[in-house]
Amino acid sequence: MPAYAYTGLSAKGKNVKGVSTADNVASLKAALRREGIYLTGVNETKGKGKSATDSGGGRTGADREIDLSRMFDRVTPKMVAAMTQLLGTLLQAGVTLPEALAALTDQVESPRFKSILGDIAEKVNQGSSLADTMSAFPKEFPKLYVNMIRAGEASGALEKVLFRLAEFLEKQLEIRGKVNSAMVYPVVLSVLGGVIITVLMVGIVPKITGMFADMNADLPWNTKLLIWMSDAISGYWWAIILLSSGVVWLFRRWRKTEAGRLTGDTILLRLPVLGEMIRKIAIARFARTLATLLSSGVQLLQALDIVQALLGNVVLEKVVADARDNIREGENIAPALKRSGQFPPLVTHMIAVGERSGQLEQMLGDVATAYDRETNTSIQRLTGLLEPLMIVVMGVAVGFVVFSIMQPIMQLTEMAGS
Repeated sequence: MPAYAYTGLSAKGKNVKGVSTADNVASLKAALRREGIYLTGVNETKGKGKSATDSGGGRTGADREIDLSRMFDRVTPKMVAAMTQLLGTLLQAGVTLPEALAALTDQVESPRFKSILGDIAEKVNQGSSLADTMSAFPKEFPKLYVNMIRAGEASGALEKVLFRLAEFLEKQLEIRGKVNSAMVYPVVLSVLGGVIITVLMVGIVPKITGMFADMNADLPWNTKLLIWMSDAISGYWWAIILLSSGVVWLFRRWRKTEAGRLTGDTILLRLPVLGEMIRKIAIARFARTLATLLSSGVQLLQALDIVQALLGNVVLEKVVADARDNIREGENIAPALKRSGQFPPLVTHMIAVGERSGQLEQMLGDVATAYDRETNTSIQRLTGLLEPLMIVVMGVAVGFVVFSIMQPIMQLTEMAGS
């Protein structure tokens, strides 16, 4: 039996080398796949090797070293969206699914994604369905993705479903990018303001207010407060950091509880501008996801079950869950959503029109498009409010420091002059 020196990638994206015996390269590849190794290179050798199923067969000490670059290698939604679009294009051009997956495997640069696609291509080539193989990687291909692929395979229109799915993923990335971009300036301004205030309180205020203590002057309440704050930050900064960390940890733990999620999400929806933006983002996501699932052949009840987990708000998730239960008992979706009071009348009216006319998918798509525009408007409004608000807060904080220092100096000057 010949021996082969091989190189490959493990399921975690780690480089693997070894020497194994096998009847031929195909047998070696199959044996390595059972071990979770994707073969990337092989050469026949005259040396003796271990079986491909032996633990750690032929790996050197260097191969066991931790590759830090692999630790930060992850599959991003942008990679998945690009892969989905390319896969749909290849299938539309007449390329078979195994060949298309093999081509995508060779093209991607991420070792982890290459390993995942290689595993999917291997199992599909062995007769497994694409949806079943993708379901083994829930982090990269969530429930929504897998169910749409399964519906596309069942309907025989996989390439169309892939195009819809790629468009959906790109739209979600676009919205997320807009929200993140809108929050960059306020976050940077907050950090900058915190640094400025900390430098003032720790480095400048103690030097200036030190002379007030030597004069034994009767200081105003605001100056006393400023001195106390400066002393607290300078002397007990470690306690402040520990206390802040503890509060954040307790808050996050509370938010993970059922009561915390319900209370927190209810408060978020009631906030003047932020709540409006959160609701519009959720409604756009609900409408677009449901339209995409229904147009891909997924049943309504199953589609609602998937959509429920994507809204990101417990209050709205409960509304969709109740609507799903009512639909199971024979009610239409529009009345169930309208009764909750969480969905605007325009949304429920358009959904009702779509149900009566048999064009629910199109109506949901129109709702998603309209609320995408509304989301952009809300993001601009939020950004427009946050920027001047942060400037005012910083101005008030710095003004308080300056006024608290200058007030006793002006009082001492007046007393000296009189």
